[in-house]
Amino acid sequence: MRLPKFGPVRFRWTRPLGGAIRNATVSRDGGRWYISFCVEDGEAEAAANGKPPVGVDRGVAVAVATSDGGLDEREFVTAGEAARLKRLQQRLSRSLRVHGRTRGSKRRDATRAQLGRLNARIRARRADFAAQTAVRLVREHGMVAVEDLRIKNMTASAKGSVEQPGRNVRQKAGLNRAILAKRWGGFLLKLEHAARYHGAKIEKVNPAYTSQTCNACKHVASESRKSQAVFRCVACGHQDHADVNAAKNILAAGLAVTGRGDLAAGPSVKRQPPERLAA
Repeated sequence: MRLPKFGPVRFRWTRPLGGAIRNATVSRDGGRWYISFCVEDGEAEAAANGKPPVGVDRGVAVAVATSDGGLDEREFVTAGEAARLKRLQQRLSRSLRVHGRTRGSKRRDATRAQLGRLNARIRARRADFAAQTAVRLVREHGMVAVEDLRIKNMTASAKGSVEQPGRNVRQKAGLNRAILAKRWGGFLLKLEHAARYHGAKIEKVNPAYTSQTCNACKHVASESRKSQAVFRCVACGHQDHADVNAAKNILAAGLAVTGRGDLAAGPSVKRQPPERLAA
């Protein structure tokens, strides 16, 4: 492979390309260098597989919950890895305070390398989970309904400004880290990519009130969510796992959108009723 300003570079193939090369990207992760190729395989999208639909709820405690009752409470960082991450980050922070940000240090470089390798292993584990789960869902279902979440807005900082400081900043920062750790966006990308080859359709639906709506009677109440895992409707008494109940609502919304042919609509927004003009 010939790279600009570097010349010929040797690399090891991991799989056949299977198409015409359009571009290449060189990246470094965990101290290792990778090259990825974007190819045009010439394959058309697979025909609809005709399999039953499913709703998917992405969560923090439960990574993926499906409308058929499936729960995947996956943790990507073990307790030992979390403790090691904390130790390495503390060691790196102390080295910065001792040596200053402009001075070099072999020990600091070694700590950064260890931290990079550990984070790369965790990222690879998350990517592997996203890819395997996505392929399983599109192989077994013809339509996968997911919430059209605005992850960037959901993980924005709550610190506010000097004039208007935020509240519960530390709690919000912890929630942001937990959301980003589950790779919601990466999982959706894997779903959309895998669906192209397995005859499935990915339907994005409005996420409003999916966790507060009873799937049995459609009553909406925040009090029905008794805890992170328990949903008990205050109107009809229907009880279910909270994430599975949300996934069923997502599936119903996806079927409603598909039924009316509103497939090209963008992300839903909550609309306010028009103001009445004074007579």
